[in-house]
Amino acid sequence: MGKNLIQQARGKGSPTYRAPSFRYRGEAKHRHTEKSMNGKITDIIHCQGHSAPLTEIQWEDGEMTLEISPEGIRVGEQVSMGAETRLQTGNVLALKSIPEGTSIFNIEQNPGDGGKFARSSGTFAKVLQKFSDSVLVMLPSKKKKTFHPDCRATIGIVAGGGRKEKPFLKAGFKHHKMRARNKLYPKVCGVSMNAVDHPFGGKCSSHKGRPTIAPHNAPPGKNVGKIRPRRTGMKR
Repeated sequence: MGKNLIQQARGKGSPTYRAPSFRYRGEAKHRHTEKSMNGKITDIIHCQGHSAPLTEIQWEDGEMTLEISPEGIRVGEQVSMGAETRLQTGNVLALKSIPEGTSIFNIEQNPGDGGKFARSSGTFAKVLQKFSDSVLVMLPSKKKKTFHPDCRATIGIVAGGGRKEKPFLKAGFKHHKMRARNKLYPKVCGVSMNAVDHPFGGKCSSHKGRPTIAPHNAPPGKNVGKIRPRRTGMKR
């Protein structure tokens, strides 16, 4: 009897593949406010759910929030957000108020959602061009995307750059890194598995255990690989 593939087991929702979110320090996003507000950085913390360090901010109304840390920030520094905010690292402004060529991160997809783009350590986006009804931004992947002018973003570059440049050196270090977020490690290709674990498993290591030619009921335009022959056997 066969087993579910890893992709199928992962989507089932069992504790084996569930992220340990109870150990995460909190959600890092822009707070929802309609007026300009100042805050003070009280701490810079590590959260295993984020690749970048997080900044703990105490706002003037007493509320505490978490934001993704920019490079060059320090404890005790003042930050602000809103329409009257000046252009400074760590401040949160609407895209319509940010000059072209400025490095930004944690950009909102829709106004007020807290930030969705350019959140990984060492990344940043750039404001390319502003129009009356949209703002063109170049994302870290070099892809250009338009945003609503009221979408907010943080000025600066995400802290923690160079994280991927440091080698793991040992498989054990990689194991603990993946274990922190319940990621499966190591990843094994299907042809190396046993026959019960994958359709390509069994036989010799490099031979797929099932044919990959087009099925009889493949619809027109389906990506099928090898084309099924019209007939088989010796022609008589």
